[in-house]
This record gives sequence, C-alpha cells and structure tokens, in this order.
Amino acid sequence: MTETTTHRAAPGEDAASTMRPILHYTAKNTWLNDPNGLVWYNGVYHLFYQNNPFDNVWGNMSWGHATSTDLLHWTEHPVAIACDDEEDVFSGSIVVDHGNTSGFGTDEEPALVAIYTSAFKEGSAHQGTQAQSLAFSTDGGMSWSKYAGNPVLGRGSAHFRDPKVFRYEGSAGSCWVMVAVEAQHQQVVMYRSENLKDWEYLSTFGPANSAEGEWECPDLFPLPVDGDPENVKWVLVVNVNPGAVAGGSGGQYFVGHFDGLQFTADPDSLVSPGADGTMDLRQCLWLDWGRDYYAAVSFSNVPENRRIMIGWMNNWDYANSLPTAPWRSGMSLAREVELATVEGLPRLVQRPVLPLDSGNPASILQDAEVSDSAVQLHDAMPGSAQLIEAEILPGSCRTISFRLLGAPDGSAATVLSFDAGTSQLTLDRRNSGNTGFHEKFASAESAPVKLDGGVLRLRIIVDQSVEVFAQDGRVVLSDLVFPLAGSLGTELRVEGGTAVVRKLVVSSLS
Repeated sequence: MTETTTHRAAPGEDAASTMRPILHYTAKNTWLNDPNGLVWYNGVYHLFYQNNPFDNVWGNMSWGHATSTDLLHWTEHPVAIACDDEEDVFSGSIVVDHGNTSGFGTDEEPALVAIYTSAFKEGSAHQGTQAQSLAFSTDGGMSWSKYAGNPVLGRGSAHFRDPKVFRYEGSAGSCWVMVAVEAQHQQVVMYRSENLKDWEYLSTFGPANSAEGEWECPDLFPLPVDGDPENVKWVLVVNVNPGAVAGGSGGQYFVGHFDGLQFTADPDSLVSPGADGTMDLRQCLWLDWGRDYYAAVSFSNVPENRRIMIGWMNNWDYANSLPTAPWRSGMSLAREVELATVEGLPRLVQRPVLPLDSGNPASILQDAEVSDSAVQLHDAMPGSAQLIEAEILPGSCRTISFRLLGAPDGSAATVLSFDAGTSQLTLDRRNSGNTGFHEKFASAESAPVKLDGGVLRLRIIVDQSVEVFAQDGRVVLSDLVFPLAGSLGTELRVEGGTAVVRKLVVSSLS
C-alpha cells in the first residue's frame, strides 16, 4: 500500500465514493474499526486502528496506520502490526517510553511501545485465549517489531483484551498502569509494571451502570475540574456492546478517584437498578447519545496534557452492512475533552477539532425573529463538510428543527429537532435517504438538553454524518447518514410560536 491522503474520494471510485466524508478518516479501500494506539510524537498524531488489510468487512485483524499534524487531514501508511498464523492483533495502546524502562530504545531516543491484545488462533500454544503482547518502534512509529517474549500478560481467559496503558506518578509511586477488560464479565481489570514486560495485578472495577453487553476499550485519565489544577478528578471510559443508550454500541464513563491502585467511582456517577431490576440507561453518563460513536479512546503524550479522543463512527448492529465501497467504516472527528461543573457535578464536555479557517460564511442570521415558518439556509457544498453554529431562544415556540442534507424534492432529510416542552434534542435519520441496507439502521436518537438562560446552543458538523455538540459540548449526538444523490438542502424551521435566532452561521469546511 502506498501512502495516500485519505480525506477525499479517489478518482475512479464508484457511486458509493460520494459517501466518503471529507474530514472524517477512512481507509482507502479496506475495513476499519476501533482506534488503537493513539499517540502524539514529535509533532505528529498517529492513529492506529483495527484493520482488515484484505477486505472491507471485519476479519484478519491487524493495526492500520495513519498520521496527521492537525487531526483533520490524514495520510494512510502500510499496515503497522499485522496478524499472522498465530494471532490476530486486537485493540490496544501505545506509550512513549521516555525512561527506556522496556529497554527497547535508549534514554536519548525513546521507543514507542505498543501494548496490544493477541487473539490466539487454533494451533498456537495459547489457542482460545486472549492475552497482552508488545511491539516496539524505534523510528517514530513507522515500523514495528513484535517482542520475542510475547505474550507478557495472560489470565487464561478468552475475553481479556483492549489494554490502555499510561504512566502514573502519584501517591502509589511511579509506574506503568494498564486498564484492560474481562469483556464478558463487565469488568475493568488493572495492573502495574516497572518495565512494560512484567505485570502485577492491582484491582477490578465493575460491573456498574450499563452492564448487559460486553465491556470493551477502556480508558482512564485525570482531568482538572473547570481547569483548576488543585481539583483533579479521574475519568474511566468503558465502551459497551450491546447496551448503549441509543441501542447497540456506545461509550459510557464514570467520574471518580484513582490512587494508583484502584478506581473508585463517585456516587453520583453510579446508577442503581429500578424496583423491577432494570437499569435506566438515560441516567448513566454517556460520551455520545447517538448511534455511531464507539470504542472511543484518548491520545497519549499530547503536549500540555490536552486530552483528545477519537471514536469509531459505526455501530456493531449494522457495521458490516454499510453501503460503501471499496472502503467501509470511518472515524469520528477528534474531540478535545475537559471536565466542567454541570449542575453542580463534574461532567465531560467535548469540543470537536475543526479547521481554523472555515472560509466565508455562506448564511448568517442575527437577532432574527422566526414565527411558524421555515428559513432556507445555504445548501451543503459538494466536496466540503458543513458547519452550522447557532444560538437560539425558543421563546414561545414548540419546536426548533434543522432539516439537513435535504433531497431537492423535499422527500428526504435528516432532522435535528429541539422540543421546548420536553427539553429533548432528537436526531432523526429515519427518512434520511438510504436506510434500507439494514433493519436496525433507520432510527431517531434523543438526549436531554438543559438550556442556559433560555438559550439553545448548537454546533452541527455535516460530513456524510451528523455530529451535534449542544450547550458547548455538554451533550453530543452522532449518527451516520447516507443521503440520496443531490441531497444538499439545509433549512431551519420554527413551529408552534416564535423563536429568536441570536446567531446562526453556516460555513463550509475542507
């Protein structure tokens, strides 16, 4: 595979190429899923990911590789860590071994060390189990060697996977910490190491909150609350499939404390089953209330302790059936995450990484009253993503809605609506275009949104998908869409009264 800039459709692709996004990473002509080994090193963001090098459906799991300097425009590289006769290479993480604790590099030139799950095949010495293994790079992540002593950590389990490793410096000393999962027990298991090769068990967290499906792709990291370095909390991300709030795959999180030995969730992060024994998933904490944000993990080694996450923009309910060719599946936009006080409690806020220059705005409304009517906004532009930024006072109206990627004859559109009576924000793709390729794809997802001073704030990115960041990123909804050919219309509708549009700007992104 040659290096290929992958954010635009390649010449000669079939009609499905029109469904390739502009800003969201996709592989040139293969399948991808979970982001793996996200790391920043020497000015470059490295995105590794689960990849089938030979087909556009799941299988032959290896680590694909792409790089970027801005988190928006990506260059695809050859497969980094390949499956072989002994193992498939499942999800994991990468650290920069600054202290050369592993001995794979030097003090002056640290190695990048990948900690990944070996899914051992029939005929191998460890067949039927999953265990953690190492690979290392001494050329900045461009070539990799598997460690001869693999695996370095096993439990005799068939579902022990997805190690996220980070450097811990705190009350329990200085060491590497691994968070992984016993997927079918809905548990996060934690280990420590001095050298990335020898691991000591620490503790277990879970089951908790959404615990009906398999737990996968955990992440654990500290964040200051409201930017205060004296008030630091820890966030534990646990992706779950099935069992997400919108159905199928999704990512939940917990806020709490990590002392270097165990994670303890704050009581307000935990939800108890109801009297009938069922869990109210809408009371859990979710990274995203939509259908298509899964296996989300954060970058290691980012300067200034910034915490940036990327998720797989898909859902296992229909992942292998997406109507694209020759590529299938892509990543979300990168999101910078912070902890902020929301209604008195520390909660994640997420902001998309977007181009600094969005060009000349195509549509602008300011301080405009809209009463029981529709306002035509500038169409989405072929070859560009669309950004809509809005601040709206619902006033007396019943609903505010945006019709996105509307068909020329009005027959289809993706609809984002806010119900002022219920304070619910809903993303509805049931009549968005091509929904018939799988019975579970047509759907409408909703999330509770509390207004600030009566103002609804939205940032909407339309790029063969819709990612909605409401109230400065306190609530996020993300869904894939496959609109009909020529569907570019954009419209604002106000129904049941009058709303005041403080600001509405539509721009093109590329």
